[in-house]
Order: sequence, then C-alpha cells, then structure tokens
Amino acid sequence: MGRPVLVVVDVQERLFNAMDAERRDDMVANLKILVTAARRLDVPILVTEQYPKGLGRTLPELRTLLDNTAPFEKTTFSCADAAGFVDRLRALDAAHVILTGVEAHVCVLLTALALLERGMRVSIVADAVCSRRAATMEVGLAQARQAGVVITGTETLVFQLLGRADTDAFRELSKLLR
Repeated sequence: MGRPVLVVVDVQERLFNAMDAERRDDMVANLKILVTAARRLDVPILVTEQYPKGLGRTLPELRTLLDNTAPFEKTTFSCADAAGFVDRLRALDAAHVILTGVEAHVCVLLTALALLERGMRVSIVADAVCSRRAATMEVGLAQARQAGVVITGTETLVFQLLGRADTDAFRELSKLLR
C-alpha cells in the first residue's frame, strides 16, 4: 500500500536569504510543524541540498529538527535526477510524496512533475514552499496543479496524516497548529 514521505527541498542558507521576505519566515515555521509531525508519526523525511558548496547547508533551525537526516546533494533541478533519490523513495515504499521547500517554480515543481511521470502521488504544501518572487511561486503552483499535483496546506496535511482526534499524537501536534 505504501506510505507518505516528506521531502524538504533545498532550504539552504544562501538560497533562503534570496526568497520572498514576505513568505520565507512563515515557510520555515510551517516546515518546522511538518518536520515535527512527520517525526512524531514515523513519516520518513528526505532532504535535498542544491550545490551546498555554493549555496550553504540546510538552515540550522531545520537541521536540529532533522537530526541525522543526511541530505541528498544535487546539482540537478529535479530531485528525481539526484543520485539515489528515487531509489530511496522506492525503498521507503513511498505512496505519497509530500514536497516542501524552495524554489516552488523550479526545484519543487520539476521534482513534482518528474515524480508524477514515475506514477507517484504528489502533493505540494503551498504554505511550506517559497520562491524569490510571489508571482513565480504562483505560476509554479498553478503548473503543478494543472499537471495533477495536489496543492495543500500545512494544517490540512497534518490532520490528514493524523487521521483522528482521539490519540496522543493529535493532542501533542494540535498544539503546534494553534
């Protein structure tokens, strides 16, 4: 049947500083919620870094939440073209790939399209992605939606993963969504 896998795409120091200042802090706050929820619910997490030598590593505040998750280093725009990435998704029996990160209209979009071509179910968490400009982000999300990607939000996704309200996980994670 497969399971969901959360992917954090290229949320790196030098890239982050170039992102739309209106959105980037909310994006990181939502990423923290998603990573925390994924950890609590045993949802595997994959992390990518685009040319880390030039663009820096994943933001420190996310790295601490990600523990020992080793990033896939890449120079390709689609994560699907990064060595070992698709193999790792298959090894995890990924039925639903949940994409977050930057930039929405480049690496996130191209990854989504490539995974759709491979027959995978893909969602992009709209409030957990960002681009340098709001207009290009909107175009990227629209193109993804037209191709068949589900566009969702952090809160919706967390409740979808939880599935029910009568659990300890719900009591813990619902506090993050207030």
